[in-house]
Amino acid sequence: MGPRAPAIPAMTTSRMRKVNEALREVLAEAISSEMKDPRVGFVTVTQVDTSPDLRAAKVYVSVLGTAEEREDSLAGLESAQGFLQSRIGSEMQMKRTPTLSFHYDETIERGDRISRLLED
Repeated sequence: MGPRAPAIPAMTTSRMRKVNEALREVLAEAISSEMKDPRVGFVTVTQVDTSPDLRAAKVYVSVLGTAEEREDSLAGLESAQGFLQSRIGSEMQMKRTPTLSFHYDETIERGDRISRLLED
């Protein structure tokens, strides 16, 4: 029997859920009350999915408005990435602050489309 590889401590799914929810709360607060970018409209942070090594976090947002307003809001969020990462760094006690990427969450739109189809 050969030498065993050292065990890599895996973050439990419960802990990852807590990290993701804490990140979602910090980002939601910062976006709604501290951002001054006029491109960012009515944005709701719906979910955050952080990589197990905490180096990256996908931030899913829903945006109220047209497709153009959605694109403008996503561009505004991307340009505020450094500011939002610094807010996470100051609010949370993490070994490293994840790099943020923003993605449009189609869940609400898809659910609305399914509801309309079921009504017809």
